[in-house]
Amino acid sequence: MALTGSERTIGDAARAEVVSVVRQACSQAGLDAAEVRPMRSAGALFLRLAGEVVARVDTPGRTAAARRALAVSRWLTESDIAAPQCLSGLEQPIRVHGHAVTFWHALPAHRRATPAEVGGLLARLHRLPPPTAVDLAALSPFSSAESRVRAAATLDPRDRRWLREHVGRLRYRWTALPEGEPWGVVHGDARSGTIAVGEDGRVLLRDIDHVAIGPPEWDAIGTAVALTSFGWITADQYAGFCRSFGRDVLRWAGFYLLRDIRELHMTLAAAAAAVHDPAYRDHAAYRVRCLRGDEGPRQWRAWRPLDRVRTR
Repeated sequence: MALTGSERTIGDAARAEVVSVVRQACSQAGLDAAEVRPMRSAGALFLRLAGEVVARVDTPGRTAAARRALAVSRWLTESDIAAPQCLSGLEQPIRVHGHAVTFWHALPAHRRATPAEVGGLLARLHRLPPPTAVDLAALSPFSSAESRVRAAATLDPRDRRWLREHVGRLRYRWTALPEGEPWGVVHGDARSGTIAVGEDGRVLLRDIDHVAIGPPEWDAIGTAVALTSFGWITADQYAGFCRSFGRDVLRWAGFYLLRDIRELHMTLAAAAAAVHDPAYRDHAAYRVRCLRGDEGPRQWRAWRPLDRVRTR
């Protein structure tokens, strides 16, 4: 759950509905609703309130996700892992017309973490024993893949068909994931965009929605492909990540499978962005061509982070 996101905006009608929901929740919670400013996000919807407070709105049917985010936040704080903190003293989530609303402290001023800083925080997270008070699910890389392919309306139908088949192939390969480190707590979406560093130098998790039980190597893939697939970081930066993380996932037999899954999810993220904003359509199609082998071997230098696609 990133309290500042950059991958999706909501339409005017949905914006008005969500603002109304948040105002009603603020009334129940006794919070100031004079200023309600929608923020961008790739998952749940977030709105900035007065007093450095952020409201998170989970759509109907996602109350469990809201409760889980609260529980994960509290557990991480107790474990001395800096993460988004929910407001204390409130009965949360607050239900309004089926939506689940929770309230959070806005993140302090921060910058993106370096690869070495990402690796260091992940190593600390992986050393934690699984929580007893939070029911963390096993990592499920394909839980929403098929639905995301169906929703990729701007892609050519042939590309969507190829992606469906690609998901099937990856799902089959996942059943034979090579043995690696013992499964434990993982972040689930670890990268410089979801891990940040505050002005006080403390490294913090910006996003906690994907915390799960899984292979620790999963959390290293985002940084590894930044080097091997896209050339976004240097070899020296990757070496710094490996030193702080404690191992090099490129040397593991399961790397290629996790790389392929990561690239799939990144492609589906671009396709989802293209549905809401035409500026992403060409790039989403380009990512599919890369996966299919039509753009030559890695590194794919024209593959850019989504927050840089619009600024080109």
